[in-house]
Amino acid sequence: QVQLVESGGDLVQPGGSLRLSCVGSGCTFDEAIIAWLRQPPGKAREWVGTSWPGGAMMYKPSVKRRFTISRDNAKNTVYLQMYNMEPEDTAVYYCQESDTNSSGQGTQVTVSS
Repeated sequence: QVQLVESGGDLVQPGGSLRLSCVGSGCTFDEAIIAWLRQPPGKAREWVGTSWPGGAMMYKPSVKRRFTISRDNAKNTVYLQMYNMEPEDTAVYYCQESDTNSSGQGTQVTVSS
């Protein structure tokens, strides 16, 4: 059974940075396609970006210049590095394994002064 655990959420000021982590188990992590999603308050969950095993990445256009996904397969971990954060980035962030659509409980990110 695939299990994912997100962590690293926090309160940050506009313009600040934050790194989220997603640790996976129950799958061959270095073959897994991992996506980051987020759910802003009162809104539907939305896609943020995807990491493919071969190293390819794709991002939602509004975050492409500010967010970076990386992965450490030896640690079964995918990271979401966020820079120059905006209040609109406030959301619960989730990681999701694409084959099973399994995701964790999410981690809260709040961008506010």
